[in-house]
Amino acid sequence: MEVRAKKALGQHFLTDQSIAKNIVGALEGRQALEVGPGMGVLTQYLLPRPELALKVVEIDGESVAYLKKHYPKLGDGLIEGDFLKMDLDGIFEGEYSVIGNFPYNISSQIFFKILEHRDRIPEVVCMIQKEVAERIAEKPGTKTYGILSVFLQAWYDIEYLFTVGSGAFNPPPKVQSAVIRLTRNSRTSLGCDEKLFRTVVKTAFGQRRKTLRNSLKPLLRQAQQPSAEPIDSIAAPVSPVTEPVEVTNPPQTSQLLQSDPVFDLRPERLSVEDFVALTLKLQR
Repeated sequence: MEVRAKKALGQHFLTDQSIAKNIVGALEGRQALEVGPGMGVLTQYLLPRPELALKVVEIDGESVAYLKKHYPKLGDGLIEGDFLKMDLDGIFEGEYSVIGNFPYNISSQIFFKILEHRDRIPEVVCMIQKEVAERIAEKPGTKTYGILSVFLQAWYDIEYLFTVGSGAFNPPPKVQSAVIRLTRNSRTSLGCDEKLFRTVVKTAFGQRRKTLRNSLKPLLRQAQQPSAEPIDSIAAPVSPVTEPVEVTNPPQTSQLLQSDPVFDLRPERLSVEDFVALTLKLQR
């Protein structure tokens, strides 16, 4: 029995066993949730680890049937459902890692979901599209650096582990893949208004070719329009005019835009700490 890869689910099944072993070998946690196990190429190496409590979540009914037949040891640890819609607080008691070959079409959404539960998820080991992996791991100063880089690096240390060619999959994707590891850093708070921080980052990168002086002007205009509809989700689309804003004194902030040299920069020049400092300036 083989599972048919479904384009709508972004399925590309890893077939290279050595790569599967290396991915599993990068996991250090004692409790783990595997996202999208498919036909169990990672599961087969996770299950024998005596120190590991494992659960898997799979949205594809055909894959679920395959896993039940070939990996009965999973038992109640096999969850049929959508990871993006799950209540992750009820998966395990305490902290747990996340591992998986993430579907490329929803990898960013998966990361945003993980960010919402960052205090419960200290480690992520995953294979994603190489371009996205490079973006997440990138440092400030390049065109690759962006919104996802800032949001994830605010809370996790990122390691780019290795690249995986398209020949390691069935069917082969049109792009290369990469394996990365996220490890929760020691930051417990940004030290600024987190909602405003997200707004500033999204607004700045929404017009990344512009300097911050120009890209953040819509944010200030919205501060004077309290009737704007808020967006509560961290994964909401970039929309400078609808994101909730808490700039307390727009006139003073307008003067700041004209005088502070940081606003002459483009967003890719700013580190997480720089964005925090910028958010604090806008809070004043």
